[in-house]
Amino acid sequence: MQASRARLFKELKEVQREKVVDNDIQLVCDDSNIFKWTALIKGPSETPYEGGVFQLAFAVPEQYPLQPPQVRFLTKIFHPNVHFKTGEICLDILKNAWSPAWTLQSVCRAIIALMAHPEPDSPLNCDSGNLLRSGDLRGYQSMARMYTRLAAMPKKG
Repeated sequence: MQASRARLFKELKEVQREKVVDNDIQLVCDDSNIFKWTALIKGPSETPYEGGVFQLAFAVPEQYPLQPPQVRFLTKIFHPNVHFKTGEICLDILKNAWSPAWTLQSVCRAIIALMAHPEPDSPLNCDSGNLLRSGDLRGYQSMARMYTRLAAMPKKG
């Protein structure tokens, strides 16, 4: 547990140093628990998520970095690799392809890449996956854009 704490404090310093460099990701550590983090990520450009800001919750295990963090979307998102109700993310690096070389920041980058390049063959959201697998890109993008507007964009007025 001591090693994981040291690693997380190192990542926290790194995040604070990189704040200016990477404005697509805002990682924040819980004030009272180094094992709980949240992130705000910007939807990638030229995707239905563009203009949206999505919140992620990280639960970091005491065996980190030997085990991956549990990450889920707190913001509703229509995406084949994200469970619509729970926000669970289907991403190989969060499961069997994890490496201690990954950081919380690089996990955020991988999630942004997944948003831009969905994998409809391993869906957690079957409706979204089925739209893509059947070739209905317009339907998928329309639904994803609608949920981005409803859940991930600041309300006007």
